[in-house]
Amino acid sequence: MNKYIFIKLLFILTPLCSLAQPDSIKATTTTQNSSAKKWYENFSIRGYAQFRYNRLLETNENLGCEQCDRSWGDDGGFFIRRMRVIFFGQINKNVYFYIQPDFASSPASDRLHYGQLRDAYVDLGLDKDNEFRFRIGQSKVPYGFENMQSSQNRIPLDRNDALNSAVANERDLGLFFYWAPKDKRKLLSSLVNDGLKGSGDYGIFAFGVYNGQTANNPELNDEPHVVTRLTYPFEYKKQILEVGIQAYTGKYVVPKSNLTTGVKTNPDLNYLDQRIAATFVLYPKPFGIQAEYNVGNGPRFNKATDTIEEMPLEGGYITLTYFAKINNQILIPFMRYQYYDGGKKHERDARSYIVREYELGGEWQLNKNFELVVNYTMSKRRYEDFAKQNNFQQGNLLRIQAQLNF
Repeated sequence: MNKYIFIKLLFILTPLCSLAQPDSIKATTTTQNSSAKKWYENFSIRGYAQFRYNRLLETNENLGCEQCDRSWGDDGGFFIRRMRVIFFGQINKNVYFYIQPDFASSPASDRLHYGQLRDAYVDLGLDKDNEFRFRIGQSKVPYGFENMQSSQNRIPLDRNDALNSAVANERDLGLFFYWAPKDKRKLLSSLVNDGLKGSGDYGIFAFGVYNGQTANNPELNDEPHVVTRLTYPFEYKKQILEVGIQAYTGKYVVPKSNLTTGVKTNPDLNYLDQRIAATFVLYPKPFGIQAEYNVGNGPRFNKATDTIEEMPLEGGYITLTYFAKINNQILIPFMRYQYYDGGKKHERDARSYIVREYELGGEWQLNKNFELVVNYTMSKRRYEDFAKQNNFQQGNLLRIQAQLNF
């Protein structure tokens, strides 16, 4: 009986002892439990989707733009331009990861909505504030402001030909070093978070080595490209400006699968691929200017000799914007002019281009989750390869995009 009485007393006294614990002990226990994050609390998920229609007021169904939007022109219809889900997180004080697949990739004009990896990288910080960090994996090559700028934030529907022709899909596999002091990292992030169309935090100084064959393509010559970028955002009175310079060099191998039978090439298919570009940005508060220009050398089809040759290139763009907040909605009208005279190494026969294009439109942000862009394009494009040696197309079209942010 004594044994059973002892057990009963134990059940009665245990909760009483718990109630008698000092508040400091209870608080410590609660704090420890709340600070211990679950594994799934160390990363987040977000994404966006873009739906387009480009055929309104179209004047030339033969006008196309392979690099920017394959639903231009004949047989183009309603089109999912991007469908992206992003997984990211600071899983350790000095370790950050970012993975972004796109479920609307188009490997060919008659093949739509394929899943393809866009980004997959890890940032390794070297100090307590991660001012010095290495980025390992597939990510954007730090060349050009608009190339760095997310398509989710960019106002014109497509990137300019002049700088975007440097790196298809803006990405490659490599190792990159970024540095920016803590206050500049905060500023770079705020330019995106505050809706001012920033490029994101790619450091004040960047240096890297990468394969040079563009994203999701194997290395073909064991000679990595080298890139460097220096950019500096700063506040002046009530304005925010950014100036930058960037350059890269390497040898690009024209893939055999991109060659038309009969076109002449270098024996080893290797071509010098190098550029330098300057950037100027006046963030829209409320009037904005964004301008870039680059020069360099790269592979380009020469119709006079039916040969892919190493040739000079140049081109750039200027975009004017105005930021207007109306009640809880945002309207950003814009104008852009772009020019490019050069080759596109990743297209058929390193296709030769001369582009002159005007765009006029606006972005209407109904709320943080939905945006509508209307863009009227007036384009003159000469794009020639071995099969199409006198291909000049001129035309206008009205383009519409609905974007969902989640």
